[in-house]
Amino acid sequence: MPDPSLFRLRVTFCKQGRLALLSHLELARALERAVRRARLPFAVSQGFSPHMKIAFGAALPVGVGGTRELFDLQMTRYVSPERALEALQAASVPDLMVKSCEYIDSHALAASAAFPVSAYRALLSCAPAQLAVPEGVMVIRKKKEKVLRVAEFLVGDMELTGATLAFSLESKPTGSLRPDVLLAACCAQANGDEEDRPLALFVENAEPTLIDADACGPDNPLRVITITRIGQRPVR
Repeated sequence: MPDPSLFRLRVTFCKQGRLALLSHLELARALERAVRRARLPFAVSQGFSPHMKIAFGAALPVGVGGTRELFDLQMTRYVSPERALEALQAASVPDLMVKSCEYIDSHALAASAAFPVSAYRALLSCAPAQLAVPEGVMVIRKKKEKVLRVAEFLVGDMELTGATLAFSLESKPTGSLRPDVLLAACCAQANGDEEDRPLALFVENAEPTLIDADACGPDNPLRVITITRIGQRPVR
């Protein structure tokens, strides 16, 4: 039998609309079902609890969408990328649609390790004159409070254009800073809140042209409408 590690298919897909509200575990289950419906010859692990050999890219927080998400699938035999793409698209729903397929080297890094820098686009509820970035963000890990220094994770500057904010975060081997947590802290600071308010309401398929770009103020506090990961890349 051929070594299944020789047939490693990297799949690019989107996570959008209502399905942006899926947790990472729910997303993994949905994609595994799509692979089964597509009837691709996926490899299975050995042992008492065999499971599909599939590895996912960096996880997204609940409510954060993605336009170019990744997973790697090991298969027991070669299927052309074009045929695999057609089968997966037929087995996928629009808000979790597969965009492309390509084979990668069997020794290539996993997607989560190969592309540690994620680029995000956020749509805001109003257009702030400026947006200050806090020096630190308080998070709770293993029931303990910890302050993460934003400068250690933020790659480059935050670019504010009206009610649209673009920024990039790097995931470290020791941990990462979630985009929704960072933006919640930015909004709280901009609004002068002593405590963080809810991040935002989720707006399905929101576009920059649909966002009210009035100036922010006491009667129009800053909120995040949507956050979308628009790309992943290696560290330059």
